[in-house]
Amino acid sequence: MKHCIRFVTATALAAAIFTPAFAAGPVKVAATLSTFADLARTVGGDHVDVSAVASPKFNPHFIEPKPSDVLRVKRAGLFIHAGLDLEVWRGPLVDAAGNPAVRPGGAGELDVSLGIPLLEVPAHNVTRAEGDIHLFGNPHYWLNPENARRMAETIAEKLATIDPEHAADYRKNFADFSARLDAKMAEWREKMKPYAGTELVGYHNEWPYLMEFLGLKIEYFLEPKPGIPPTPKQTQFLEKYIPEKHIKAIVQASYFPTRAAQALADRTGAKLVMLCQSVGENSEAGDYIGTIDYDVNALVQALQ
Repeated sequence: MKHCIRFVTATALAAAIFTPAFAAGPVKVAATLSTFADLARTVGGDHVDVSAVASPKFNPHFIEPKPSDVLRVKRAGLFIHAGLDLEVWRGPLVDAAGNPAVRPGGAGELDVSLGIPLLEVPAHNVTRAEGDIHLFGNPHYWLNPENARRMAETIAEKLATIDPEHAADYRKNFADFSARLDAKMAEWREKMKPYAGTELVGYHNEWPYLMEFLGLKIEYFLEPKPGIPPTPKQTQFLEKYIPEKHIKAIVQASYFPTRAAQALADRTGAKLVMLCQSVGENSEAGDYIGTIDYDVNALVQALQ
């Protein structure tokens, strides 16, 4: 019995050590995606210690968290995620971490999709026959800078609640970021003005928020259905469609194979444009503003 009591006591003490409320120093923030981690660093400054689970080099739908990721979430005072059904691996990760603060509804859990106007929300019952359709709407919402501003403010206010001693700093950092973003949004819109309404072709349906912001559109994809690799039938259709519509660019993220898109570009005269979904996807996408800057400049170069 004494051994049992000592074991329970030791276990309780160990749990206390790893409980965010007992942690000293910067707020430990675990984010599912690198973009969310970047926004947390931007508004958190020196008061946060931030890590991301998913590498920007891989498709965020298909991530296998490592034991080190479990430990980070276990120790986190704030866990930031996309909500919706983007990260199917999020639930098992949180369960494995065993940190009650970051479970759904916990004081340290933050779904940054809250308050975001979502696109492509299904108006009917979705079946697997339609491919990998997202039940709650397209989850790649951070690519519209207006949404990134909302997300940054949401993170700043959450940090202010968790760490009220530095609330003024979080709000000032957000205000500074918002001002810089305003200036860049005006610049990006001006650059894209000559191409308003231009149609592109995509590999996967992950660009509607960026297209909405830039005034461009994508009607067709190399994937005949979301998550279904390109088929000969779809490729043959696009080989005719692209020249007929004078489409100049095929866009895709770097974590998809380029063979099918490059072959289609070669046969149609369109340019294959590699865009960034996430901060850190390439060397020029060092932060959020740099990521959108890279995408805008890549599109302008292709459409000129």
